[in-house]
Amino acid sequence: MTALFSTACKRLPSWYARHKRDLPWRRTRDPYPVWISEIMLQQTQVKTVLPRYHAWLDRFPDIATLATADLDAVLHAWQGLGYYRRARLLHAAAKRIMDWHCGQFPNAFNDILALPGIGRSTAGAIASFCFGARHAVLDGNVKRVLRRWLDRPAARESALWDCAERLIRQCRDPAEWNQAMMELGATVCRRIPHCAHCPLSEHCASAFRATPPTSAEGKPRIQRLHWRVHLHLHPEHGLWLERRPRDGIWGNLWCPPISVLEQPPKQPPCHIHRLTHRELYLYAAMEPDEPRGKGQWSRKLSHAALPTGIARLLQCHGLTA
Repeated sequence: MTALFSTACKRLPSWYARHKRDLPWRRTRDPYPVWISEIMLQQTQVKTVLPRYHAWLDRFPDIATLATADLDAVLHAWQGLGYYRRARLLHAAAKRIMDWHCGQFPNAFNDILALPGIGRSTAGAIASFCFGARHAVLDGNVKRVLRRWLDRPAARESALWDCAERLIRQCRDPAEWNQAMMELGATVCRRIPHCAHCPLSEHCASAFRATPPTSAEGKPRIQRLHWRVHLHLHPEHGLWLERRPRDGIWGNLWCPPISVLEQPPKQPPCHIHRLTHRELYLYAAMEPDEPRGKGQWSRKLSHAALPTGIARLLQCHGLTA
C-alpha cells in the first residue's frame, strides 16, 4: 500500500491538471463561494448545482447579505436543490460569522468546523482550497476511491480517515490533492468504474473486476409515501399555505395542508416527487371549506418558498401566478 500511496502522490496531481473539469468554484480562493458550492454539492449533482450556484451568488453576493436575508428568501433561492436543512444551516452559519467573526469567514480549521452545517470533510475542503491548510477531505467520492484502493468495501470511516490523513501529509499541495481525489471519484472511479482511464489502475487492488467493491452499505430501499394535498382557494386572497415543521421533509417551507394516506387512492397521483430515499405520491383535493390550521393566504406563489414537488403539483392545476 505504501507503493500505491507514493505513486498516487506523484501521478494524481498531474492527471488532475490535464483532466479536471472547469468549474466556477475552482477559479477562486474566496471562502464564501467555495463554502456555498461545497454545501450545494452534498448529495447533489454538479449539473443541478451550476445554475443555482450562479443564481445564489447573484441574490446573496456575500456573507452579510445572506445573514440579513429573510429565511423565506433563502429557502426560495434553494428551490430545486433539495435537503432544505442545508439552506437553513447556511443562513444560521452566516449569522454566526457576522456575530463571532466580524463578518469575515474564519481561516482556522476548528473555527470553520464550529459553524452550523459544516462537518469534518467540508471544513477540510474549505481549509485546504482557500487557505492551503493540510486537512483531508472524505466525501462519498473519496470514500469509494479509498475502499477500492484498499480492497476493503466494508472499511470503517475511521480507517478511511486514517488513510486520507496519511495521504494528505505526503502530498505536495493539499488543495490540489483533495480536488484530484474528489475528481477521480466523480469522473473515473464511479459506482461503475472506468478503470481503463484511471492513472493508478495497475496499483489498485480492485481494478478491472467485474463487480468492484463500492461501499460498506447496500443500496437503501426506497420508501413510498402517499400524501393528500388540500387546496383551499379564495377568489381574492389566493391559496392557503402553512409552514411545514422544521424537522422532516420540506422543513420550514410553505405548503398547502397535507395529510398522510395509509393506503393509496384508486386514482393516479397528480405528481410523483422523488427524493433520495423516498418517493412522494401527491394527490390534490380541492377543499370548499375554510382552512383551520395556522398559516397565510398567498397570491404570488412564484415568490413563495414552496418545495419543488408542490410547485409542480400546483402547475398541473394552473396555480402558478
